[in-house]
Amino acid sequence: MSTLLIRLAGPMQSWGLKSAFELRNTQLDPTKSGVIGLLCASLGRERNEPLNDLTALRMGVRIDKPGDLAFDYQTALNVAKADGGKPDTQLSHRAYLADAAFWVGFEGDVVLLKKLHHALLNPVWPQFLGRKSYLPGIPLVDPHNACLGLPLEQALQQAPRMQAEHEKINGTPVKYIIDSEAQEGTEQRHDVPLSFEINHRAFTFRSVKSSWGLVDTEEVLYV
Repeated sequence: MSTLLIRLAGPMQSWGLKSAFELRNTQLDPTKSGVIGLLCASLGRERNEPLNDLTALRMGVRIDKPGDLAFDYQTALNVAKADGGKPDTQLSHRAYLADAAFWVGFEGDVVLLKKLHHALLNPVWPQFLGRKSYLPGIPLVDPHNACLGLPLEQALQQAPRMQAEHEKINGTPVKYIIDSEAQEGTEQRHDVPLSFEINHRAFTFRSVKSSWGLVDTEEVLYV
């Protein structure tokens, strides 16, 4: 089994799960729908195209820098009303993670993973971290060493520790969130996309298991 490692680090990122209307929230770690959306943008896959091959991949996240939860206050002018009334100004509060850094791993067929690796290096459409204005601060993948012949858990454990230059966090545990069979101790998340088609967006559940552990390398990636 092989694993593709993706690094999500930047000044701002947002991974909405229950966002609607004026309040747009963010999860504290990347959602499967958000990262698959990033893969679709890289592949140039249209909204109405199937997602089965991507959703079947087993996903894991390692939180190297949780970042700070912050809110962006926005206003939009001349927003149309559902009742046909006069357009009005709307307020919007949008949550985001400031200065966060995550490793995301996808485990599956090596042919598909190599195709995704190529697409992440040569994207068809712009890449962003949850929202179009939130750009990656570093390349999303290592051009030479992102697709590993390792199981998901082992690949995440061996990824370099992402940290700021002034930080001294060697030996500090990090949080892992891994797709898992539903059982005691797992959490249900409603973030597996069935369709991104406008007006027909649909999602289903997955089970994840969270744990804390050490990083199995002394290699460091400054972000």
